[in-house]
Amino acid sequence: MKSISPNGIGCSVVLLIPLTFVAAYVAHAQQSDFVVRGGTPAAPNSPVAADPSANEIVSKVLAQNKRRNERLPNYSVTRTYQIQTLEGKLAAQTVVRMDYRAPDAKTFEKTSEKGSGIVRHLVFDRLMDSESESSTGKEHRDSALTPANYDFRFVGLEDVGPYHCFVLEVAPKRKDKYLFEGKIWIDSQDFAVARIEGHPAKKPSFWINHADFVREYQKVDEFWLPLRDETQVEVKIYGKRVLTVEHGPYVFSDQPQRNTEPAN
Repeated sequence: MKSISPNGIGCSVVLLIPLTFVAAYVAHAQQSDFVVRGGTPAAPNSPVAADPSANEIVSKVLAQNKRRNERLPNYSVTRTYQIQTLEGKLAAQTVVRMDYRAPDAKTFEKTSEKGSGIVRHLVFDRLMDSESESSTGKEHRDSALTPANYDFRFVGLEDVGPYHCFVLEVAPKRKDKYLFEGKIWIDSQDFAVARIEGHPAKKPSFWINHADFVREYQKVDEFWLPLRDETQVEVKIYGKRVLTVEHGPYVFSDQPQRNTEPAN
């Protein structure tokens, strides 16, 4: 099989096959914030004990996330998609402007590209297409972080940057490549997801030995929005590759210079 060598990195079509699965997985993981579907969330201002149960925390997050989603205005954000080796050698990069229009529409406009065109098309374009279809309901899979899909267990408190967080272990209720097993960090003041890490509940491809991901969030004004995604994929024959997505800065359309820096 003929190999393509973007920036000196051997990358055959075989490598791209599992990466398209990972791209689809990451796109659906981006839709997996807490969404109110089933269950009864707590009232937004109801108190939570100092040593709460996982169900109390999840119920509170459901309510607060619903409130934030209803208030979230239109915004634009710059995203940078990259695939690299563990040594940092770049295989491909795409920079886009993503426009969000309430309540759920997302559109993407590319501003720069470099590296392998095949990687950009089969991985980055697949990511953006899958996210657009999910947000508009054209392609829906129920992967939301809700009690219908996951069991939650409170394991303690931990700081994530400036955010003091409850830590929950997350176990999927079924083997599904769009669900995951891992941990989530919930900001104890805003009851918002500050960090997620884990791996797919079901192996997404024969070619993938491991796929571990981390998603970090930031508080922008009163809203919690993605900051960075990193997925490390161990592919048979080709070893490890790192897929990252950097998010920012954010610009809200109602006030172009509204606070776009992470809150402390």
